Amino acid sequence: MRLAAVAILYCGLMMGQANAFEGPNGQVHVPDWAKKAVWYQIFPERFRNGDPKNDPTAKDAEVNNPGWRISPWTSDWYKLQPWEKKVSGNFYDVVFDRRYGGDLEGVMDELPYLHKLGISAIYFNPLFESPSLHKYNTANYAHIDHNFGPDPKGDLKIMSEENPDDPSTWEWTSADKEFLKLIRKAHSMGMRVIIDGVFNHVGTDFWAFRNVEEHQEKSPYRSWFDVTSWNDSAKGTKFEYAGWWGIKSLPIFRKDTITGLVHGPYEYIMAITRRWMAPDGNPKDGVDGWRLDVPNEVPHQFWIAWRKVVKGINPHALIIGEIWDDAAAWLKGDQFDGVMNYEFAKAVMKFFIDKKMAITPSQFDSTLAAIRHMYPDSVDYVLQNLVDSHDTDRLESMIVNPDRAYNADGSPRNNPGYSVRKPDAAEIQRQKLIVLFQMTYVGAPMIYYGDEAGMWGATDPDNRKPMLWPDLKYKDEKTSPVAHVTRPYDRNVFNWNLFDYYSKLVHEREADPALTLGTYRTLVADDSKKVFVFERVYGGHVAIVGFNLSRKKETAEVAAGEGSVSYRDVLNKKELDAREGKLHLTIEPGWGVLLVNDIK
Repeated sequence: MRLAAVAILYCGLMMGQANAFEGPNGQVHVPDWAKKAVWYQIFPERFRNGDPKNDPTAKDAEVNNPGWRISPWTSDWYKLQPWEKKVSGNFYDVVFDRRYGGDLEGVMDELPYLHKLGISAIYFNPLFESPSLHKYNTANYAHIDHNFGPDPKGDLKIMSEENPDDPSTWEWTSADKEFLKLIRKAHSMGMRVIIDGVFNHVGTDFWAFRNVEEHQEKSPYRSWFDVTSWNDSAKGTKFEYAGWWGIKSLPIFRKDTITGLVHGPYEYIMAITRRWMAPDGNPKDGVDGWRLDVPNEVPHQFWIAWRKVVKGINPHALIIGEIWDDAAAWLKGDQFDGVMNYEFAKAVMKFFIDKKMAITPSQFDSTLAAIRHMYPDSVDYVLQNLVDSHDTDRLESMIVNPDRAYNADGSPRNNPGYSVRKPDAAEIQRQKLIVLFQMTYVGAPMIYYGDEAGMWGATDPDNRKPMLWPDLKYKDEKTSPVAHVTRPYDRNVFNWNLFDYYSKLVHEREADPALTLGTYRTLVADDSKKVFVFERVYGGHVAIVGFNLSRKKETAEVAAGEGSVSYRDVLNKKELDAREGKLHLTIEPGWGVLLVNDIK
């Protein structure tokens, strides 16, 4: 296969540069820009419909329903559309066939919005060709999904004329070009871009799997997948293969103990890595890194080799893995730079959200210390500090539904008691307190699209509603997803107060090196008062952050350096003076302080 020859030659060249990106004495080097990043996660199909002319058809979505239509962006989320009612009266039977038409033009249209928010890095959920709304069942990694670009029919024609196994035949579709244009525009506005790499499994529409399914043992790609039996009438056997977690729509690539992935998928992934990191040979116009889906299911040997290729193309590229627990085995400097910091998210839930199951300030402090000590110091600064994502409840709904295990099944289809209502003022206040911690703690904060606008929702699919925009008028959410269970009528409007709060803290973080690069020290962890205070220090910059989770006003005394020091309280618009090395903090109930020593 031509793909194999090209990729093996390229990998061989990169192997010679292996040690160029590993520090002395086991020191782990990470991209400096990622320490200062504030991330924004975009689920492409649900962010913005910038071009209705490229909206998916029923054929694109693989829906066999003559009445199927694109769902109205501003509709009541749980209300069934006419075509849906003909299929089922159960929301969860039909919601996964919905499409709302989000595309790349919509993202480009809203880059100024992200810039206003203060975002410096974007993480895209999968963009590659796929019939699903989520795109985790890839059909072709070499191309952006045809419905994300301006010419879907033309893009399908281009793909049909290529040999997907031969990179020399790969052309740039209109969607590909649109994505490269988006990258250039984002870069011009100071934003980095990373994309989802789903390299463990593909969809049944994936070109090599379709060939195997059609030609069986005669397929040149028969060794790419874990096939357990073939269609054989004489033997009475049927075509069977391994799917991700047993899901047949997601066939997994076959693994080995030498290169991690078997010959074939190995070379293919190396080739598409080069394509998206250095289009036309220029890494400045490519993606700035990758977020890797379920990378713990691919052997370490592959990631070691893949990192050498990635860093050989762009030494400053970022590699983030989706690891839900201790990720130390992947963070030694030979595989990933960081991970999505789910351990951080779990701690935040237990301290700021839970009530009956809440942990104390001292327990929170020890939990945070344990997480920091899992990894090298440099890695701590590039961990993606998320609270919610496309895989969890939204932050606001977590707060409405406390005392649950993180990422427990929150879907109303299985938990009729789960509250789907909009959060009240006190709950939004708690969200603001969490954002304060997220924007000031060690690591790179990540916002899930729409959290800053006031979006709420249970876990998948309810965490993937169309983005809430200020220029659109939305229907009230008043329909219940569960029969015979009522809910309040909730106005679905953009929350400017919340957006301004997020923006204020994002910009404060990016302006103060203490909050991005500073050392960390706990100053107060008072269980009796429910007060937690910490300090970040970088050079002459000091930031003191305090939280009061009690129901009454509390005070705390903290050390504040030698002599007299003046601080600005970013949240409460006050100025405080430290005397004789002591600073007296007064924190309102359920609120916080952010003190910085930069008074002009």
